[in-house]
Amino acid sequence: MAGQNQYNSRTLSTYLPSDTKIFALGGLGEVGKNTYCIECNDEIIIIDAGVMFPDDSLLGVDYVIPDYTYLIRNQKKIKALLITHGHEDHIGGIPYLLKVCSISDIYASKFAAGLIQKKLEEHRMSNRAVIHIINKDSRFTSKYFHIGFFDITHSIPDSYGLAIQTPNGWILSTGDYKFDLTPIGSNADYQRISYMGEFGIDLLMSDSTNSEVPGFSISEKTVAKSIDEIMEKTKGRIIIATFSSNVHRIQQIISAAIKFGRKICVIGRSMENVVQIARDLGHIKAKDDDFIEPTLLDSYQANKLCVLCTGSQGEPMAALSRIANGSHRFVTIIPGDTVVFSSNPIPGNASSVNGVVNNLTRLGAIVLTNSMLNNLHTTGHANKEEQKLMLQLVKPRFFMPMHGEYKMLRMHADTATEVGVPADHIFICANGDILVLRNHEVYMCDTNRIQTDDIYIDGNDSSGIATAVLKDRQVLANNGLVSVIVTINSQNNTILCRPNIVSRGFIFIKEGQELLRDAELVVYKAVRRKMAQKTTFGEIKNCIRESLEPYFYSKTHRNPIIIPVILNHIDGQALRKR
Repeated sequence: MAGQNQYNSRTLSTYLPSDTKIFALGGLGEVGKNTYCIECNDEIIIIDAGVMFPDDSLLGVDYVIPDYTYLIRNQKKIKALLITHGHEDHIGGIPYLLKVCSISDIYASKFAAGLIQKKLEEHRMSNRAVIHIINKDSRFTSKYFHIGFFDITHSIPDSYGLAIQTPNGWILSTGDYKFDLTPIGSNADYQRISYMGEFGIDLLMSDSTNSEVPGFSISEKTVAKSIDEIMEKTKGRIIIATFSSNVHRIQQIISAAIKFGRKICVIGRSMENVVQIARDLGHIKAKDDDFIEPTLLDSYQANKLCVLCTGSQGEPMAALSRIANGSHRFVTIIPGDTVVFSSNPIPGNASSVNGVVNNLTRLGAIVLTNSMLNNLHTTGHANKEEQKLMLQLVKPRFFMPMHGEYKMLRMHADTATEVGVPADHIFICANGDILVLRNHEVYMCDTNRIQTDDIYIDGNDSSGIATAVLKDRQVLANNGLVSVIVTINSQNNTILCRPNIVSRGFIFIKEGQELLRDAELVVYKAVRRKMAQKTTFGEIKNCIRESLEPYFYSKTHRNPIIIPVILNHIDGQALRKR
């Protein structure tokens, strides 16, 4: 489209304190760590605080969160953290944000609040913020912001979009949504969305996850029919894996199991937590007698059991992966078991899922995955035609696609032009870009950005690990480690004996003895030359690295991490005798 070149074309070089500024710390150009901020004068509101799960290149990393430096510096301005729904990519970063930033009030739906409270308890932060329960009739008001909420349909209960009134105009944020005309949970509030469109929305921020997928997404009721058919026809034990956060799907599975006389065994900590909270709040309707403990699985006939577990994405430590490799304490695959994947692999997880499927099949299980023949999963995000419907209902003057990788944002922008939004009124932003809403007009600031680096969470360390640490881990994974032990006498500046080299993960020791002996000689000569003049321990260590790195690369085309160890023996004569 010729109009594509006009995206981001409305710019200004400076903004005023009275302008309304919109920016993201996470969620643009990626799927995850959604954190959107709106600032006006001395007030900031934050919409969601999520995490992103690491890919295979981030070795040892548990989560990725945004850099909260800007919020830390301006925490006195923060008036509220508003949560659209309870998925990890929208609430998972809350404990890490609260550890570094003082936020007194969190506004969330009843179900999201239950998940957040559980998360804060695990981090021993229950009293760090007050969680206010919201519904579609709730209102949040501060000096510069007036915010209302509206129902949207998603794969988790109690999901809301936000309508935000600022001194410079109206902003509507859809959150994650889809339009399902026969939903399992509550319906989207079409009337309120349409009314706001008639009232006048200046800027629409809308979910872009499925902007590449044509048509309308299938309904959850269609998935329910497929699950019912499997429950009815399967003669043996059924093991179903799905996302623990997809409460509507879990309700369908539990309802179908009860309908066909099967006891439900829930396995996986996150699944257990979500099922318990959803039952407490009435989103999952089942009696205690419908569930059994894993220790009682052998007490029931196979055709009377349904195991509900985590691991639909092939996660190594999830319940289904441990079942597939035979390491689960309570569940062992019996030939004839039917294993159902009620999900689609997230991009990047296909090989892990295929590995689990193959292991299960080898053990004699019948494995069912989502396909044209089995409607075992549907998305919680709007497909292209649903995105068009949202744009038609809201009729925004300006549009910013959000929640998606760059290609998703770009295709959503193209869709907006198809339904009549002028290309020069569309902004494809990256994390840290600043949109300025001034007197009902939107511009991109082309001279200033917010700092938005990724912060990597490793274990319980909430401070984040440095990029250099990740680079070292990558080098260790690919090239291994070499430790060089050199013994010297610093009094007379001499090297006392031949260096000793120990390697791990670099070369096969038995086949590399000659290489290591030659490397020891290279180090010996280099250190001896260095110590012929006045030097320091640091210079000796650098000398060892500088001599070995090119030598190892020339022989192996690999660059291991080299760790020099200097032993300083003052009594050199005694060492030589020993």
